[in-house]
Amino acid sequence: MAVVVRSLSFNSSLLSTSLNSLHQTQLLFKNNTNKVLSLAADSSLSSDFIVNSRFGRNPRNQSLHFKIQATITETEQPKWWEKNAGPNMIDIHSTHEFLNALSEAGDKLVIVEFYGTWCASCRALFPKLCKTAQEHPEIIFLKVNFDENKPMCKNLNVKVLPYFHFYRGADGQLESFSCSLAKFQKIKDAIQTHNTDRCSIGPNKGVGDVNLETVSAPKNKQPESPSS
Repeated sequence: MAVVVRSLSFNSSLLSTSLNSLHQTQLLFKNNTNKVLSLAADSSLSSDFIVNSRFGRNPRNQSLHFKIQATITETEQPKWWEKNAGPNMIDIHSTHEFLNALSEAGDKLVIVEFYGTWCASCRALFPKLCKTAQEHPEIIFLKVNFDENKPMCKNLNVKVLPYFHFYRGADGQLESFSCSLAKFQKIKDAIQTHNTDRCSIGPNKGVGDVNLETVSAPKNKQPESPSS
């Protein structure tokens, strides 16, 4: 009697048939947000897609760990004289910067404030000056720290703080005076007088014949502060 032996070979089509028969089978996916995704098996899906989805590993679906580190940085508030009203308010730290700022201003009106960080009248007036600078972007405001520029301030005859100089183009220095918050109208009046449309004839005078570069350092004598 002849024995007929049939060898059965494993074919991927059998796996595909078995898998495709699993309708409405829920597949569980766990992503980095720990949400459960329920996917119904569709007969139109290929076996490769189902197998890879069920048993494959996707690096994107692996658990992701995020470490959030909150850092509280304590920032020091700027000093009152370090606050800036805008691009038309410039801090002057040396005689060279002062002369360059006057030269680059051209025909624009330049208001120079000489102040001291220790001066109570300077501090009281400063917010008003910043507001004026914002209201007049066409005017250049220079801030000169007396303690950083004592030789220059002495040569410019600055004896009281706060003190103001007004400059404009070829006209050079127009006016100078001391001013406190109570007398701030003096600054407004000077702006109205000197901030008019004009064309200067000749080179920019700046501080004129005053030689600020060769002035010697004065004694450590603090200027007076006007009463407000």
